[in-house]
Amino acid sequence: MMNLFTIPNLVGAHLGGWRHRDAYSHPVMNLRQTIEFAQLAERGKLDGLFLADGNGIRDMNRRALFAANFPSARPGVFDPVVLMTALAGHTSRIGLVSTATTTFDEPWFVARRFASLDHVSNGRAGWNAVTAANAGDALNFNRSEPVNREERYARAEEFIEVVQGLWDSWAEDAFVQDKASGRFLDPDRVRALNHAGRFFKVAGPLNVPRTPQGRPVVFTAGQSEAGKELAARYADAMFGAGDSKETCQAEYADIKGRVAKHGRDPDMLRFIPGVNVFAGRSAGEADDLYGELNELISPALGIDYLSKIVTQDLSGLPLDGPMPDLPDTVAGSSTVRTFVVKVIRDEKLTVRQAYQRVVSDFGTPVVKGSAVEVADVLEDWYRAKACDGFVITFPMVPVGLRNLVDLVVPELQRRGLFRTEYAGTTLRDHLGLLRPANPQFETAPRSG
Repeated sequence: MMNLFTIPNLVGAHLGGWRHRDAYSHPVMNLRQTIEFAQLAERGKLDGLFLADGNGIRDMNRRALFAANFPSARPGVFDPVVLMTALAGHTSRIGLVSTATTTFDEPWFVARRFASLDHVSNGRAGWNAVTAANAGDALNFNRSEPVNREERYARAEEFIEVVQGLWDSWAEDAFVQDKASGRFLDPDRVRALNHAGRFFKVAGPLNVPRTPQGRPVVFTAGQSEAGKELAARYADAMFGAGDSKETCQAEYADIKGRVAKHGRDPDMLRFIPGVNVFAGRSAGEADDLYGELNELISPALGIDYLSKIVTQDLSGLPLDGPMPDLPDTVAGSSTVRTFVVKVIRDEKLTVRQAYQRVVSDFGTPVVKGSAVEVADVLEDWYRAKACDGFVITFPMVPVGLRNLVDLVVPELQRRGLFRTEYAGTTLRDHLGLLRPANPQFETAPRSG
C-alpha cells in the first residue's frame, strides 16, 4: 500500500503561495489553521504529517527575499514537538513526525521528547533525525563555524544509538502499578544504559516507560554517502529526493540494497520522496493555478531566490542569457541545490527559465493536472519502484490539501493503491513496520 505524508506548511510550497486570494490569511503561528490542516489530512487517511525544521532564522541580509518569506528562512514557526503534541489532542490516527537535529541537540532530550509524544499520541510519533550543515545555525549553539560533514555523521550515528538505547530502558511490563500489593514497578525490568562513546556519556535509564510503538519511528533525510549509510543502518523511513522517476528509481534500489547489506529486511525501510502536487478538477484548472502563482513572483525576487539556492550571486546577468557554470558542491550544500543544479545543466536553462522552475517547486518534482493525471504519475512511480510513497507539498493551502483529499485520494483508493480506512492505530501500523524488539528484554520484533 502506498504511503502518503504531507508537510503542514501553512504558507505553501511556492514563493507566491501565501499571496493567493484563496490561501490562508495570517498563517504565522496559527494553531487553529494548523489543527484544521491536520484534521483534513486525517480525513484523507494520510499516513502522517512531516514537519521539517531549522535551527535559526537565515539570510536576513537578503532583505527582499527575507521580506517575501522564502521557504528556508523560517522566521516564525512552532517548535516541532510542541506543535505535534498540540495536534495529537485534535487527531486520533494520523502520524506525527517532527525534526530534531543530532548536531546541536542532546540524546537524552530527544529521547524524552519523542517518547513523551509517542505516549501522548498513543503511538503516532516519528523522529526525523537530521544533521545540521548551515553555517549561520551553528552560531546559535556556541560555535563559531559549522561542524564538518565527517564529524556531523559520526555524531549522528552515535546519537541515534544512544536515543534508541534510552528508549529500550524499560520492559513493557515494568510498571506494575498494583494498588493491592503496593508494588508500583518491577526493579528487575529496567536497565541503565551506561553509554560512553566519542561524543556522549549517558548513564540512563530514561525516565519515560517503553512507548506504545516500542520505539517512535525514525526518519532520516540525508542523500550523501554518509546520509544513506545512516539511513540503511538505523532508519525506519527515509525522506528521499530526486528530480525524476528515474533518479528516484536509482535511489530506491541503492538504499534498499544498503539496508540488506546491514542485515535488515529492505521492506522495513520505507523510501518516501517529496513531490509538489498541483491538482485540480481539470488539467486546465491546475494550469491556471500554476500560472496565477508564478505571476505573483517578480523577476528580481526569483533571481534572488535562485541565487540563494545555487549559492552564487546571479544579479546583473541577462534574464534570457545562459546560467553560469556552477560547481557540483559548495560548503553547506543541500540536496535541493544538487537537484536544481542538475536540472539547470540537463535542460540548459536560461536564468529566467531557471528561476521560473525553482520558484514553482523549490527543486522538488512537480506533479500537475487533473486528479486522474496526478494519480497516474503517483501510480507510475510507485509501481516502477521509485518509492514506497510520497511526502506531498502544495503550492498553496488549504486548497492544495483539499484537492488531494477530495480528488486525488479517492482516485488512488479506486485503483486499490491507498487505504480507505486506517487498519491500525500507530504510525508503525500505517507504514507496515514491525514493532522493534527490546534487546534488553526480548529478542524478536513482532507485529502490532
